[in-house]
Amino acid sequence: MVDKMTKEQRRKTMQAIKAKSKLEDSVTRRLWARGVRFRKNVRGMVGTPDIAIKKYKVVIFIDSCFWHFCPIHGKMPKSNIPFWKKKLERNQERDKEVTEYYLDKGWNIMRIWEHEIREDLESVVDTIVDFIELAKKSNLSN
Repeated sequence: MVDKMTKEQRRKTMQAIKAKSKLEDSVTRRLWARGVRFRKNVRGMVGTPDIAIKKYKVVIFIDSCFWHFCPIHGKMPKSNIPFWKKKLERNQERDKEVTEYYLDKGWNIMRIWEHEIREDLESVVDTIVDFIELAKKSNLSN
């Protein structure tokens, strides 16, 4: 199936998509309430992390089950399969590249699936807080 929009129209449509989600907001609100300070959707950083704490070299990505093709819940759309297959595979490749980039630079990186937040938000927030505390300690000892 051929795209009905021109490249310019498609680009403008895709640019209008917001970089945050309600799930991300629920996580960040709880972290903020616990006194964790961070920046959201940092565009100047590789991969635009959902949560970043540069001081402790922490980046956290909240990955949607659809866009990042979750092995449990990721579903291939039924129409325009070649397009979506290529798109979703490239998203996964990019995730690996971004993860490797931060690991190579000595950053602490965490990836959380959308379904983990939906299943147990408080547990995810606890895990993130523990992850940040561990990063703080390792950063202070360096």
